[in-house]
Amino acid sequence: MRHVWMAGLALMSVMAVSGCVSDKKYHEALADADATRGELERARAQKNALEQQVKTLKDLNAKFGSESQIARDELQRIQHGRDKERDTIDVRTKELEDKVKQLSAQNRSVKQEYEEARRHNEQLKSLVARYQKEMKERSRSLSSGMESPALTAPLGGAGSSSPKTAPAPSLLDAPAPAASLLNINKAPSTDLVLTLGITQDVADRIVSNRPYRVKGELVAKNVVTKDVFDDIKDRITVSP
Repeated sequence: MRHVWMAGLALMSVMAVSGCVSDKKYHEALADADATRGELERARAQKNALEQQVKTLKDLNAKFGSESQIARDELQRIQHGRDKERDTIDVRTKELEDKVKQLSAQNRSVKQEYEEARRHNEQLKSLVARYQKEMKERSRSLSSGMESPALTAPLGGAGSSSPKTAPAPSLLDAPAPAASLLNINKAPSTDLVLTLGITQDVADRIVSNRPYRVKGELVAKNVVTKDVFDDIKDRITVSP
């Protein structure tokens, strides 16, 4: 722009002096004006190019800004999904841990029940073996009582009577061996149930109310009813 003004001033000076300026100066002024116009055109072209570059940069900036926002939104969505999945995993892990604890407790309970059942089974086996032995001994004792020799009277004269045989003792009248009586002050509850035919609750009450000085204390202490006592009194003892 400065060159244009300078060229205009030069031209006006030339016209003002009208004839005082030589053709050489005139042509130099015209050449200078043309050069100035050329520079002006180049400046305008550069300006347009710069404006186009600025517009392109703005478009790129807007595009990059949009893509950046999309990327931030996607990142936020991924983070939200990750946090949600992490919470779900934590909840599931907690449930599994509680389930493992519950199963472990059940496993321990089952093992304890198994051990108790095994011990009870061993006790029952021992009890059955003992009862079998006692029954064999009782059977031999009863058999020996039935095989006692017959009692005969001595032979006499004509007035003597025929030999008489003593009656054999009855199985029902034979007293029970002392070994077969169950000591209610010492016998475990399982023996009381199996031997006396009572329930486990009654056996537990008998055990919990020990000791007994006489058998009748079972009724006096309200441990068993009179009917139950009448049924078991001949099969129990309180002797030490």
